[in-house]
Amino acid sequence: VQLQASGGGLVQAGGSLRLSCAASGRTFSSSGMGWFRQAPGKEREIVAAISWRGTYTDYHDSVKGRFTISRDNAKNTVYLQMNSLKLEDTGVYYCAASRRYSVNRNEYEYWGQGTLVTVSS
Repeated sequence: VQLQASGGGLVQAGGSLRLSCAASGRTFSSSGMGWFRQAPGKEREIVAAISWRGTYTDYHDSVKGRFTISRDNAKNTVYLQMNSLKLEDTGVYYCAASRRYSVNRNEYEYWGQGTLVTVSS
């Protein structure tokens, strides 16, 4: 699976962004997908995960109620809608694919190149 993330940018606190991750490869529709972020000087952490049918989702506590992960298997794309953005949401956001639904970073085998999200005051 090859992944291409896009949609990052500069946004004011309280604003919204929508990230997209376009995937290629026949196994996308059967893959668990996740969005991760890495802030400067910090470890990469999971933000949200979604099962291959979209039946199950999970979120980092800090983004619950603000972010929504979704996927369109017909378009081989996974999305991350980010609302009410905060300064601490700043970081490089990566999409990743796993053989199964997981919130464990170590289970993700395929990674996109990352897209930078900068939230300003």
